Amino acid sequence: MAGRTGSWALLLWFLAGVCAADTGVRVGLATVETTDILRELRLTGTVTAQHDASLSVAAAGLVADIVVDTGAQVAAGDVLLRMDAELAQLRHAAAQAQVAQAEVRARDAQRRLQEAQTLLPQRSIAETTVRELVADRDAARATLQQVTAEASLAQALLARHTLRAPFAGVISLRRAERGEWLTPGQAVFDLVGLEDLRLDFAVPEDYLASLQEGAPMTFTTAARPAQEFTGTVASLVPVTDTAARTFLLRIAPADSARDALLPGMSVSARLALATGRKGISVPRDALVRYPDGRVVVWTAKPEGGALVARENTVTTGLAFAGQIEITQGLTVNEQVVVRGNEALQPGLVLAPTGDTP
Repeated sequence: MAGRTGSWALLLWFLAGVCAADTGVRVGLATVETTDILRELRLTGTVTAQHDASLSVAAAGLVADIVVDTGAQVAAGDVLLRMDAELAQLRHAAAQAQVAQAEVRARDAQRRLQEAQTLLPQRSIAETTVRELVADRDAARATLQQVTAEASLAQALLARHTLRAPFAGVISLRRAERGEWLTPGQAVFDLVGLEDLRLDFAVPEDYLASLQEGAPMTFTTAARPAQEFTGTVASLVPVTDTAARTFLLRIAPADSARDALLPGMSVSARLALATGRKGISVPRDALVRYPDGRVVVWTAKPEGGALVARENTVTTGLAFAGQIEITQGLTVNEQVVVRGNEALQPGLVLAPTGDTP
């Protein structure tokens, strides 16, 4: 039974070879071209927020009400916390009453002065009395300005008993409880902005001269490893970490990537850096690597009116953007096999399918 099975397998192999000889092995081809040789830099970094703050209150007092909790998304100006403001409200009310009294006195002083000034041409009142009334009016105005400022101060102190979000974002941590006594400068909430996110990477200092602002790059997130996003180099901070010999590279993601990013995410990026030289390259799929270390690229050679497979041992250089630099073994304009090259043999007739990268 085993011998019969082997015979059938041999027959099928023979028939496949005959069919291949008649119709050709279906393959996808690509042309070897001269291109700018790039050096690909792979980095791992973190999504950071432009706005990330620990919020604190500006006045001492008891927490009366906590409006939001950890995880809440807030808009700029939203109320986060209210403190017991009874005393501040009383001070503000008293200040407003003083303003009202000062306004009455100022109006009365102005009225008495105007009456005196109408009598002055008739010499029915002494000039000294008029000057005293002018002084009274000015003093009343000054008092009004003073109590108005005090009322504004009381209003500002009252407003400081309410903590509002300085920018839109998400509450990453709540640090206070209702009834707790707070002092100015004490952290109450951690607020992280979800807009204007950027990607921060620690880059070896050897690459500093090769990077330029505005250079394009691609990156993936740990949450979506199969989906590629794009961005550009926003800034370089050429101050190296003396311990790690790295500097900060900041990437601005494209608008299409912003919905997929959250502060603290891990990201992996690829940057294509110019080497300043040209060379030939082939798609990565054109390479066939053997266990003995050989790297082969199959080419389609026109012979006798057909395209025939030929094996080429090559020496590779840099890898970038799905391409591999070839330093030896190929020439420009050769046709290389990029699809169906897994089991080729020298001399097989090829049938291009148009399936090229």
